[in-house]
Amino acid sequence: MRNYYTRACNFYYGQQAQNLIKKKSALPLCGNKNLAFDHIEILSRDKKKKLIHIKKVNRLKKKIKQIVKIDIRKITNKRKNLSTNLDFSEPLIMGVLNLTPDSFSDGGLFNQSNKSFLHIQNMIDKGANIIDVGGESTRPGSKYIPFKIEWRRVKKVIASFKKRYPKIFLSIDTRKSEVMMKAIKNKSDLINDVSGFEHDAKAIDKIKQFNVWKVLHHMQGTPNTMQINPKYNNVLLDLYDYFEKKINTDFKKFKYKKFIIDPGIGFGKNLKHNLIIMNKISLFHSLGFPLLIGTSRKRFISQISGPIDSKERIGGTLASVLYTLSQGVQIFRVHNVHEVKQAILVYKKIISI
Repeated sequence: MRNYYTRACNFYYGQQAQNLIKKKSALPLCGNKNLAFDHIEILSRDKKKKLIHIKKVNRLKKKIKQIVKIDIRKITNKRKNLSTNLDFSEPLIMGVLNLTPDSFSDGGLFNQSNKSFLHIQNMIDKGANIIDVGGESTRPGSKYIPFKIEWRRVKKVIASFKKRYPKIFLSIDTRKSEVMMKAIKNKSDLINDVSGFEHDAKAIDKIKQFNVWKVLHHMQGTPNTMQINPKYNNVLLDLYDYFEKKINTDFKKFKYKKFIIDPGIGFGKNLKHNLIIMNKISLFHSLGFPLLIGTSRKRFISQISGPIDSKERIGGTLASVLYTLSQGVQIFRVHNVHEVKQAILVYKKIISI
C-alpha cells in the first residue's frame, strides 16, 4: 500500500491540447496529443489533497516527488496497441453480446445463432471495435452455472467468429479457465473475467503463456453477494491498491503484460462508490494501462433518475460514457453501440473546435 497517489486532472482537448503540449505547458495523456493535462492531484489516505501544476512538481518534498515523477511517466506513456489495426488514438467501443437467458437487460434476446450473428453484424456496422461474448450472467444476485452449460451457449459464436469477422477484436466474458482455454484455441483476443481471475484458481496458470489481452476487473464478493452492503475504507484508493498489488504479484505470472483496467462499476459498489470512481477515474491512468468502463444500463442510472428511469437507460449511459471519455478512458463496454458511437462523434467534434 502506497502513501501517495497521483491523478491527472485539468484536461485540454483537440488543438488546444496540441498547442499546450508544444509549449510544454501541458503533458499528453497516455501519449495522446489530443488530450492533455497540466495539473495533478496528489491523494492520500489521511484525506489531504494537493492540486499542483506539472511545472511545480520539482518543488515537492523528495519522497513525494519520486513517487509523482514515476506516476507521471506512466500517465504520459503511449499505450500499447490492441492489435495491428486497433490503437487508442480514438475511443474504442466494446459491444455486448449476452448469450444467456437471465442477463439483467437483454437475457434471451440473442440466444439463437442467427439472431446472434445478426446482432454482431449490426454492432460492427454501427461502430463496435470489440465484441464481448458472454454465456453466464453476472448480474447482482445471479447464480453460478457449470462450465459445460456456459460453453454450450457461446460455442457456435466463438468457434466461427474469426472466420466471419477476422479483423474484429473478440473478447470472451467468463470466469472459468475451461471456457478461456477453448476461446483462446478459437483465436479470441481478450479474456474479460469480472472476478479479476480470482474465481477459478487454475485460470492464471492455464492462460499465463498465451499472447492475449486480459481485463483486470474489480469485484467485491461474488455476483450472488456483491451488492449486499459493500464497504470500503476509501473506494478509490482501495481499488488502486488492489490493481497495483495484483499487477505486482499474481499478474506477474503472465508472460505478456497485456492488461486493461476495469474498476467494475456496479460490482460490489453502492451508488456513492460508483460516482466517486467515475468522478476520479483518471487516477487509474498512473497504473500504466488502458482503462475500460462498463456503465451501460446499470442500476446507478435508475438510482439517480428515479421516476424518469427508462428501460435501456440510454441517457444515463451516454452521460457516463462522455464524462469518463473526457477523463481519458479508452474503451467503453455498451449495449447500445449505435447511440454511443453517435454521441462520441458529436462530442469529439465539439471539443475539436
